[in-house]
Amino acid sequence: QVQLVESGGGLVQAGGSLRLSCAASGRTFSLYAMGWFRQAPGKEREFVARISWSGHSTYYADSVKGRFTISRDNAKNTVYLQMNSLKPEDTAVYYCNSLRPIDYATLDSWGQGTQVTVSS
Repeated sequence: QVQLVESGGGLVQAGGSLRLSCAASGRTFSLYAMGWFRQAPGKEREFVARISWSGHSTYYADSVKGRFTISRDNAKNTVYLQMNSLKPEDTAVYYCNSLRPIDYATLDSWGQGTQVTVSS
């Protein structure tokens, strides 16, 4: 059973920064791409960023490109999301998940997420 535990969220003013962490257990972490997703109130969960198993390849949603950076530490079984220049529209619960290599579909049950609130 894979367990994903997100942390690092909080309340921040627009223009501020946060760093989210996702600790994974129950699977060989280094074999899988990982992704960050978010869900704002009343909206569908959406893709934010993903990173390859090696960390050498990343991909971002247009809405966060240039502001967010995804990274990973395979020795710590942890993936990170550095969020800079935050905007009120970034307010959401943020989740991580393992990704299927062929089509980047999510593999695991969702964790509890971490709340990010950006005030204007």
